[in-house]
Amino acid sequence: MLFLTRTEVEEWKNIGRQIVAQKMEPFDLHGKVRDKLIPCFRCYAGGILMSKGLEGLGRKWFQEGVLEEEEGLFFNGFVNSFLERQNGKFIMPERPFVDPRPFMHFASVPVLKKSREDFVRQACDSLPRFNKPIRIMDIGCGNGALTADFVKRLQAVGKTGDIGQILLIDPSPAMVELAVKTVGEVFPPSAIRSMNSSIQDFTDTLNEHYDVAVSSFAYHHMPYETKLFNLRKLAPWIDQFVLFELDSNNDLPELHSPELALSVYQIYGRVIDWVFTHEAPVELAIAAVDNFLMAEAVTMLTLPRGRRTDYHALRGQWHALFRHGLGPEFTCLCDTTTLAEEHLDLFTMHYGRA
Repeated sequence: MLFLTRTEVEEWKNIGRQIVAQKMEPFDLHGKVRDKLIPCFRCYAGGILMSKGLEGLGRKWFQEGVLEEEEGLFFNGFVNSFLERQNGKFIMPERPFVDPRPFMHFASVPVLKKSREDFVRQACDSLPRFNKPIRIMDIGCGNGALTADFVKRLQAVGKTGDIGQILLIDPSPAMVELAVKTVGEVFPPSAIRSMNSSIQDFTDTLNEHYDVAVSSFAYHHMPYETKLFNLRKLAPWIDQFVLFELDSNNDLPELHSPELALSVYQIYGRVIDWVFTHEAPVELAIAAVDNFLMAEAVTMLTLPRGRRTDYHALRGQWHALFRHGLGPEFTCLCDTTTLAEEHLDLFTMHYGRA
């Protein structure tokens, strides 16, 4: 992932303020912005203008950025096609995960499918052997496919035998219903418990102990301070926490910060490209982008912390969260990359009781 120097951050902010104050049209940025990052700066300016209600001008900055994009980063292009479908409005089309099909398509993208398989293998390798029926909670279980694969592998490698309970937690009713069906096709329905809730709300009522908490692309829906508070409440009730996440600087940077724009540009530019290059019905690919990925990106470029929907954190920030949230009783047992690209990483992280 590319980052900005402190000097570049201040320069971007100054130019951005001038663009908004003077309602400036796109202009030649060579000599003002690092050449490699010029398309990203166009996105930064476009996002600020859109959030200020200057939608026509903001769109011009995104359109100019399209002409300069290369090497698998086409976020400006994706924004422009999104704006065409949304009548020029840079807003979320609907709440993500209302319909599980776009997420299921996203999860089936080959590069992500392979990373999910590696996460399951790495997590199971890192976990200890359990000598009693295992109790697992999946925080943000999605459609349940990863949960089923995870528990099946634990059994296959001899880490566990009987299942005590599989707790499926997700704020989407459609996802919970699908997860119960998916996991129930593999494990006894009597061992499955479901909860239609965010983990923040659920933790307040938690009064049962679980051997493992697992979370895949879900715990990032809370800002840093909420993650920390929630981990402190969760810690007494678990022995192991296994995380599959995206290494990205989308949590602490505030709205309209150059750091956030650069992170969003890189991450969503790559991930949306994965979706559109994966063979599938066009309508399904567009739904995965508009109602899931672009919906996330729009909130990060237009809403302040506390109101946006996603807070992907950097790897080092996750370590700090686990150390301070779970406490000294837990230690890092695994930190392994599942996918490494120039602009993003996916990783497995495991903290367990020392």
